[in-house]
Amino acid sequence: MRQVVILGATGSIGCSTLSVLAMHPEQFRVLALTAASQTNKLLAQCLEFKPRFAAMLCPDAAAELKAALKSHGSVTEVLAGPDAITALAAHPDADIVMAAIVGAAGLLPTLAAVEQGKTVLLANKEALVMSGELFMDKVEQHGATLLPIDSEHNAIFQCLPLAAQQAKPRPGLVQMGISKLLLTGSGGPFLTRQLNTLDTVTVAEAVAHPNWSMGQKISVDSATMMNKGLEFIEARWLFNCAPDDIEVVIHPQSIIHSMVQYTDGSVLAQLGQPDMRTPIAHALAFPKRISSPVKPLDFSQLANFSFSKPDPERYPNLYLAIAACAAGQGATTALNAANEIAVAAFINEQIRFTDIVRLNEKSLAHFLNYAARSLDDIVALDFEARAYAQQLVRTFN
Repeated sequence: MRQVVILGATGSIGCSTLSVLAMHPEQFRVLALTAASQTNKLLAQCLEFKPRFAAMLCPDAAAELKAALKSHGSVTEVLAGPDAITALAAHPDADIVMAAIVGAAGLLPTLAAVEQGKTVLLANKEALVMSGELFMDKVEQHGATLLPIDSEHNAIFQCLPLAAQQAKPRPGLVQMGISKLLLTGSGGPFLTRQLNTLDTVTVAEAVAHPNWSMGQKISVDSATMMNKGLEFIEARWLFNCAPDDIEVVIHPQSIIHSMVQYTDGSVLAQLGQPDMRTPIAHALAFPKRISSPVKPLDFSQLANFSFSKPDPERYPNLYLAIAACAAGQGATTALNAANEIAVAAFINEQIRFTDIVRLNEKSLAHFLNYAARSLDDIVALDFEARAYAQQLVRTFN
C-alpha cells in the first residue's frame, strides 16, 4: 500500500489523480490533500478518500474546512498555510507526491518532497522553469525519483529506452542514441484565427481549448503557446539535453503526445486520448502498468493526422520562451514570473490578449542578464520580476 500526497488536489490534475486512485484502493492510500481556498471541493474529497491530513493555503478556508469535517465526524487533521503544505510534501509516511500546484507557488513544496527522496510526479512545470539546474541537482543528490506528468514529457519518457527511464541520473541524448525530441502541441484555440483579430480575443475564447479540459491559467498559456514554451524549458532539464535538441511540432488532433527521433532514423511516438489520467496512471504505477478510466483509441474513428511548424507571428510567446531557455536560468525564472502576472491581468480584463507577449518581452529584456544560482537568488528574482510586471500592467491601456 503506497501512500500518496496530492499537492493541488482541487485542480484538474488533482481531481484526475483521485479518479485513478479510486480504481486501485488495494494499491494506494491517500495520505494528504492540499488546496488553496476551494473549501467545498476539498471537503468532498476528504469525505470520499479519508486522508489523514488536509491543508489549505488560506487560514480562513482551513478553519471552515475543519469545522465542516468535524460536523461530518471526520478525523482528518486540518492544517493551514504554506509551511503546512510543504511539511506534508515531505511527510515521512509519504511514498508518492503529486506536485500539481499551478505556478511558482508549487516550487518550495515540490523541492521539499525531492529533498526527502520521494517519488515525485511532476505536473508543476514551473518548478523546472524557475530552478531547472538546481532542481535536477537536488533530485540526484537526494535520490528522488522524478516522473513527468505533462502529457508531452510523459510521452517522451515512455519512448526512452527502459534502462534510461530507470537510470539515475538520466543519460544524455547521445548516450541513448537519440537525435531529437519532438514536442507536440495542438496550437490551441487560435490556430487558424486571423492574426489581425487576436487583440480582440476574450477570456472566454482563450480558455476554450479544443481538446483539453484545463484550468484558466494553463488554458490561456495554451492559447499563446507559452505553455509549450514552458514545456520546452522543462524538457531541456528533464531529459538532460540542449535547446537545439528539441523541436516543437503543431499537431492539432492531440493524439500523438510527443515523439523521440533516434539516430538510426526511427521515430517513436506515444499516442492516446487527450486525457491526463493516462500519464497519471503510468507514473503512479511505474515501472508497472495499471488501468485508468480512459477509453482506448479506436483507430477506425480517427481523422487524418496533420503536422506543421509553429508560426512565430501567431505564437511569439513560444519563441520568447525558447530564447529565454538559451539565455539561462535567470531569464526563464523572470519570464515565468512575468507571464503569471500577464495572464492574471488578462483574465481580470486589465490587458488585452496581445498585451501578454508585450509585457513578457519587456520583462525578459529587463532581467535577461540576471543571475540565479541559488534558491535564494531564484526566489528574489521571481519576486522582483513580478513586481516589475505588475508595474507594467498599469501602463497598458
